[in-house]
Amino acid sequence: MISSEKELAALAIKLIGDGTTLSAAERKLAGTAKATMPIVDSVRALILAGEDPLGDMFSQLRSAELRRERGATYTPCAIVDAMMNWAANETNIPVRVVDPGAGSGRYTIAAAKRFPVAALLAIEMDVLAALLLRANACVLGFAGRLTIKIGDYRALELPEVNGPTLFIGNPPYVRHHQISEEWKTWFAETARKLDFTASKLAGLHIHFFLKTRSIARKGDFGAFITAAEWMDVNYGSIMRQMLADGLGGASLHLIEPEALPFADAMTTGAITCFRVGQHAKDFVMRSVKSAKELNTLSTGRRVPWGDLNKAHKWSPLIGAGPKVKPANHIELGELFRVHRGQVTGGNAVWVYSDAAPRLPERFLLPAITRARELLAVNYVLREDNELRRVVDLPADLSGLSSSERRTIEKFLHWARTMNAQDSYIAQHRRAWWSVGYKAPASILCTYMARQAPHFVRNAAQARHINIAHGLYLLEPLPIKTLDGIVRFLQLSDNKEGGRTYAGGLIKFEPKELERLTIPRLEDLHDITAEMDARAASRRRQQGSGSLSA
Repeated sequence: MISSEKELAALAIKLIGDGTTLSAAERKLAGTAKATMPIVDSVRALILAGEDPLGDMFSQLRSAELRRERGATYTPCAIVDAMMNWAANETNIPVRVVDPGAGSGRYTIAAAKRFPVAALLAIEMDVLAALLLRANACVLGFAGRLTIKIGDYRALELPEVNGPTLFIGNPPYVRHHQISEEWKTWFAETARKLDFTASKLAGLHIHFFLKTRSIARKGDFGAFITAAEWMDVNYGSIMRQMLADGLGGASLHLIEPEALPFADAMTTGAITCFRVGQHAKDFVMRSVKSAKELNTLSTGRRVPWGDLNKAHKWSPLIGAGPKVKPANHIELGELFRVHRGQVTGGNAVWVYSDAAPRLPERFLLPAITRARELLAVNYVLREDNELRRVVDLPADLSGLSSSERRTIEKFLHWARTMNAQDSYIAQHRRAWWSVGYKAPASILCTYMARQAPHFVRNAAQARHINIAHGLYLLEPLPIKTLDGIVRFLQLSDNKEGGRTYAGGLIKFEPKELERLTIPRLEDLHDITAEMDARAASRRRQQGSGSLSA
């Protein structure tokens, strides 16, 4: 029905009617576009029936990629209902509801129905989304008690009220790379005032939690749904501090990616419930596989705060406790040290290409420079013919022959035109042109993908840059044993112990890989052979099923 954002704005204005004063920015959105009465009537009927057609049209007109730049992911109704049920079952009855990053108003609408006398405050930066929320409020009849602030939640001044405030919603997910230095400074200074330790690597959703902690008062309460990575990453430690101190962590409900907590983002969601100023003896935690399992946000495993405060990562505590190393197994760290690949400071220069001046072959090393180069290999990387080369120049060029020196100087002149010498990494090397690659690792693996790490034995003796990790033996092992380790790791398809980021990416840091377990070496061959046989049997069954179908 609607083919442009201008038409959507015109539809919203028609739904709002003539009795509401709109800002110039809101009216400008529609331009000369018009909305016909049949469309207006059908959309009004859908809104009255409890649907969000305006939000749905907004999500269709503006691509997921564009919305992700501002962290605008709209929450499914089942999750909104579960969070609002929790709030409605609390002892406190809110006199005010605050919805940070309100979008088209799914939380605000639900709050208007559940708390019929509460004042409603929605904060939204996107003028079009705010206009859609205003239209929903006018159709549903709660515009009189709704205040919409078009702006940044972090800049909000919240007046005191006589009674509890409910903070509820879906704070925008924006990575730290897209947050300005001004707001990163605000984050650090606000945390310091509250005696928290903050990292500027934190995403925007954590900024929203900190803002809530700074303006909320004892007796207030709330529930936010966000990406779940803060549970395990270092920069999420401030979240864990806040829940333990002042924000009053009540419960945490981890929604697995397959449940699609956000329709256009394959990620692990986390609903965090809090009661400001309270400090319960323990914290309720659980994992759910589907939105249907949410039902109540008060059930789960009760974890003592003492255990939470000692834990560097919270996700292992969601289950029955930290994963215990299986009997007769050892950790990879008992055999290997895991190291990140080399950071070049400028792959466009140091990963050799046809655009660069020619260099002698001895200064070009075959290397893994893309994760797909590992994913394309089953178990053993035998050949380096298809791999790109990385430039490996010595720090001291004085011992080179005159012809080699001239060739390298020509390359370095080109590298300077590419500003290779100006990167932070280059400026902190002994010589800006000398990357300094580690020796070839015995085993290479991916460390960030939408799957478990992919391991290969590095028979080709390739180097690797920072898109992969290298496993370096502490003591020599036979090739047959290395092959068995790789095969076991591939077959076990282990995703536990990593960190899940937005987009469903699973990332393993070196120490997390070192904690993966494998059978004792004397049992490795038999266990791997058994796993191989089971995998082959499954493939045969799947094949016969396909044939019979």
